[in-house]
Amino acid sequence: MDLLREISENLQKGRAKDVKELVQKAIDEGIDVNKILEEGLLHGMDIIGAKFKNNEVYVPDVLIAARAMNIGTELLKPLLVSSGVKAKGKVIIGTVKGDLHDIGKNLVRMMMEGKGLEVIDLGVDVPAEKFVESAISNDVDIIACSALLTTTMTEMKNIVEKVKQSDLSDKVKIMIGGAPVTDSFRESIGADLYADDAASAADAALEVCLA
Repeated sequence: MDLLREISENLQKGRAKDVKELVQKAIDEGIDVNKILEEGLLHGMDIIGAKFKNNEVYVPDVLIAARAMNIGTELLKPLLVSSGVKAKGKVIIGTVKGDLHDIGKNLVRMMMEGKGLEVIDLGVDVPAEKFVESAISNDVDIIACSALLTTTMTEMKNIVEKVKQSDLSDKVKIMIGGAPVTDSFRESIGADLYADDAASAADAALEVCLA
């Protein structure tokens, strides 16, 4: 299945135009859409994620690979829906209230999408109530919160408390991350998951969704 390998390799190089053409070619040749997604697009993104973890590629490389993946996925979406292929899990992500940083959050979103998860991005400066409301209305598996300022980290505790007070208690996992965030902070506020980089966050999220 050389065509799928070509999709993966071109995606890793961020060649969006080539990825689009190759995905279309694979569709035209009647290759199973799930196979194109898994063995072409997601396989390429997996390799980028592993290289990013090992500092072999950097943020710009991830961004262009993710752009190529998104272009390929757009072609597949209607076919995946009609063939009944579902996302492996659902995550809402956002930067907490008072914090306007979004590069880390965007990276995590891309890595999670690269694992076949559906990600709903709430943006930046998101209050605890909005995380909870969105998690309920979208029936998600994970609430992922990002903070880059030590002053906004406390908002993560509010999110944990709001979740505990809601119908979501025991139904969703709360993941936290960001430069000043640590695993001991996660423990102190009662959140479920912590990851110190985007690739690890995506791995942990996938594990929870498949459990």
